[in-house]
Amino acid sequence: MLKNPAISERELIQKCKNGDLKYQEKLYKHFYGYAMGISFRYLPDKNDALEVVNDAFIKAFNSIVKFDQESSFKPWFRKIIVNTAIDRKRKDLKFLYHAELELANNISDCPKAIENLDAEDILKLLDGLPNILRVVFNLYEIDGYSHEEIGQMLGFPASSSRVYLSRAKEKLRKAWQKEEGFYERTNRL
Repeated sequence: MLKNPAISERELIQKCKNGDLKYQEKLYKHFYGYAMGISFRYLPDKNDALEVVNDAFIKAFNSIVKFDQESSFKPWFRKIIVNTAIDRKRKDLKFLYHAELELANNISDCPKAIENLDAEDILKLLDGLPNILRVVFNLYEIDGYSHEEIGQMLGFPASSSRVYLSRAKEKLRKAWQKEEGFYERTNRL
């Protein structure tokens, strides 16, 4: 029995544009891991992340006819996943306390403590951040959104995004220093 020849991403997307459910399933299977990886950065609970992935695929299938095949599919789909995750988190985020900028702690310019960590270490440290700090950190540092875009997505001023990013970085530094024993040594001096 002969195997079906591999189908290119372009052909797969075209078949999905035509509404072929078989190829939508193939697209789902092909990009499932990619989508889960992105979703986990925003929603550490597997069930929540899976819900976002499924919702993102539904949105992608509903709007795939608008997708320009001259551009790359991954960035287009990534944006759908991120926006779906943010929409999911927005319900929780609107109830969080938003501190005034004047009340923000001064963040010192410590050496970049996380530069030498590998991805697994960073993800472990990110899991320890409060939700709002983790979301803002992911959007700014990993996905490359501006503070203005983050503020629009999450419904607060760009200045709050800057404060949350600073707090996230400071908490990451302290967590890393504590894990490495650095924090205790410097506080004894």
